[in-house]
Amino acid sequence: MSAASAAESASAIQRSQVDLLDFIDWSGVECLNQSSSHSLSNAIKQGYREDEGLNLESDADEQLLIYIPFTQVIKLHSILIKGSEEEGPKTVKLFTNKEHMGFSNVSDFPPSDTAVLSPDNLKGKPVVLKYVKFQNVRSLTIFIEDNQSGSEITKVQKIAIYGSTVETTDMKGLKKIEDN
Repeated sequence: MSAASAAESASAIQRSQVDLLDFIDWSGVECLNQSSSHSLSNAIKQGYREDEGLNLESDADEQLLIYIPFTQVIKLHSILIKGSEEEGPKTVKLFTNKEHMGFSNVSDFPPSDTAVLSPDNLKGKPVVLKYVKFQNVRSLTIFIEDNQSGSEITKVQKIAIYGSTVETTDMKGLKKIEDN
C-alpha cells in the first residue's frame, strides 16, 4: 500500500465516524453523584452541550459515574469531554457493556480504556480510543475519577461520543413472535 493510499484510508475511517447522539437510549441514561441543578443533560443533549454556560457538576465529591445505553450496537472511535482547566475531568475510565455499576464496584472491573485528559482535550480535542476494545458496544459507562485541580467539584461542559453503527436494525422496534 502506498503512503498516499494509506493516508486516504485513514481519512476515510475518520469520515465514517459520526456523533452517536441519535443512537443514545435516553430512557436508560443515568448519572451518579450529579448536582440536581447541573445535571447530565447539560453536557450531553443537543443544544444544551453547545451552551458554555451550562455544565454537568458533581455533587458530594469530584467523582461522576455516567451510564449511556445505545439503541443499537455501535463501534466506538473517540470521545470528546470538554471542561475547565481547573475543574474539568482528569482521569476518565471507560467501560463497555457493564450495567448497574456503582461507586462501590467500579474498581472491581478493568476499564476498556483509561484516558488522562490534557488541556487540549478539555478544549475540545477528542480522545481516540483503543478501537479494538470498542467493537460491539451496547452501553458505555464513563467513570470520571478525579479532576484537574483535585477540587471537590468536577464540571463537564460537553460530552460527545463518536463512532459508527454496527447494524441498522432497531432492536426496540422488533416484536417477539408469539406462538399460536
